[in-house]
Amino acid sequence: MSACRAIEDACGVTVDGPLAALRRLLYCGEWIESHALHIHLLHAPDFLGCADVVELARRERAAVERGLRIKQTGNAILEQLGGRPVHPVNVRVGGFYRTPAPEELRPLAERLLRAREDALETVRWVASFDFPDAVCEHDLLALREPGRYAIDSGTPAVVAAGAEGPEPLEFPLSDFEQRVPEGQVPHSTARTAALDGRRHLTGPLARWAISGRWLHPVAAGAGRDAGLGDPLAGAVCDNPFRSIVVRAVEVVQAVEEALRIIDGYERPDRPAVDVRPRRGTGAGATEAPRGLLYHRYTLTDDGTLTGARIVPPTAQNQAAIEEDVRRAAQARLRTPGAAAGDEELTRLCERAIRNHDPCISCATHFLDVTVRRA
Repeated sequence: MSACRAIEDACGVTVDGPLAALRRLLYCGEWIESHALHIHLLHAPDFLGCADVVELARRERAAVERGLRIKQTGNAILEQLGGRPVHPVNVRVGGFYRTPAPEELRPLAERLLRAREDALETVRWVASFDFPDAVCEHDLLALREPGRYAIDSGTPAVVAAGAEGPEPLEFPLSDFEQRVPEGQVPHSTARTAALDGRRHLTGPLARWAISGRWLHPVAAGAGRDAGLGDPLAGAVCDNPFRSIVVRAVEVVQAVEEALRIIDGYERPDRPAVDVRPRRGTGAGATEAPRGLLYHRYTLTDDGTLTGARIVPPTAQNQAAIEEDVRRAAQARLRTPGAAAGDEELTRLCERAIRNHDPCISCATHFLDVTVRRA
């Protein structure tokens, strides 16, 4: 979606109407399946003292089965609109290769109604977890689209660290690379991005702070009941361990949004608008499940790409993740008797990383921790 939006921007094309609605529906499916996977298979075992989802399934089988049902619903949306559940092939610049008839979407609505109940139960389930004390002292960056919860479009907006209530400050997407430049740091080969030279965080916590007031009433109510505060009043969730709760609320939001789109869907006259190549530079951004994803492309007259830039959410979250790990490790090492708990330290650092769902490989149990004592 980000790539398509960038190419369309370079070519002076806007996709709207039913085609834009279908794109939003596709992204709802991606949020549903990605969040469900992260919550149930990767993150929840941390809070319940389980080594992995296999152990969790032995102890809380109903919860894992519920998560798999939700994920399968998201996959079904992706398969219907995208041609397959992973790396969709039906999406193209300007729209789709084929659009569904309204009757083809009705079975999805039936599955989504069941998924809504499962998603609300998941919010209640994760809200009952014990959360370590932690504070996220990073600026928050997400797309903002007044009137609705930003998913597949919007303008970048910022909430400063520690702020609660003030209006987020927007800036043009064309300024993104100047405001959020990527670079490298001496201790890592990973590219790291910073917002105006400061650590920042993108993803569920940022979206909740910036777009929470436009949540569907059912999702907003679920968030209030889960202890996240009132999104209509600009509540900010600053505990990264509670990101699992925000993700669960976003599943409810995506389900409600998908049901709304299907209910009002009318098949467009054609599956895609015409996009003719031209010389220019275009940018596009969407809210991937783990945060704001930015693409920029430069084209020649015949559409040849001569420049490209992709800034993924994990690169933007890198410094914040490292800071969260540092704080978690320091707090643990200051705890009496912690010297003998290297395995627990490893688990704590993994949890601090998994809070931000960096990717499916980094969100699994992967970390080697070396402690040098003097």
